[in-house]
Amino acid sequence: MARKGSKSGKTARRSRSGGRGGPIRVLRRWAVRLAGVLILLTLLFVSLFALVDPPTTPYMLSERSRLGPLEREWVAFDEIAPVMARAAVAAEDADFCEHWGLDLSAIRAAIESGGDMGASTISQQTVKNVYLWHGRSYTRKAIEALLTPVVEAIWSKERILEVYLNVAEFDEGVFGVEAAAEHYFGTSAAELTSEQAALLAALLPSPKTRSAADPDRATRERARRIADGAATIERDGRAACFQGGQG
Repeated sequence: MARKGSKSGKTARRSRSGGRGGPIRVLRRWAVRLAGVLILLTLLFVSLFALVDPPTTPYMLSERSRLGPLEREWVAFDEIAPVMARAAVAAEDADFCEHWGLDLSAIRAAIESGGDMGASTISQQTVKNVYLWHGRSYTRKAIEALLTPVVEAIWSKERILEVYLNVAEFDEGVFGVEAAAEHYFGTSAAELTSEQAALLAALLPSPKTRSAADPDRATRERARRIADGAATIERDGRAACFQGGQG
């Protein structure tokens, strides 16, 4: 009888605690499962765009609803003038080949300057443009910081730069370097000169306040510095991770 009473007591205690393991343990198991599913979906989504060109982006969708049809044409990386790729890196992320997505030294410098300096790498900007939304938000920045190393681990540097140059905005409703080359200079991305490439790169990341068709003095000066920077990173090897056999 004593044994039966003991078993009965254990059963009652299990029942009061919510069954085997209790509610906290059940919630923990479901949280782990949910985290696993989210990680798997993230890896699949990132891997997909390592091979498939993104058909659009959240920002493009919002601009299309506001402006109507957009100017955009995707081009492969080998159809973009190498000097354009170097100019973009010189303008936005000179150490693109040296970091793993987050430039910690640039982040520290931005913090020390009180937030007046930008710290986003090309990898971070690509993640923001392809997967996330625009605007200042700690939530978005946190997701961006978590997702960027994943993209860096799965995509090549060349792929990151290819996607970046195809989704970046160069004027209102003008997305991608091919559309920008036609829009401003009546040429293709493959035929851009070093001066034209530097002017396009000078528009980033504020294309709505700058123009390559009628650049003001500040834009011309920025383009001159970018052209010098593009030549420098070619000479010192900081373009090696994406330049490959291109000249």
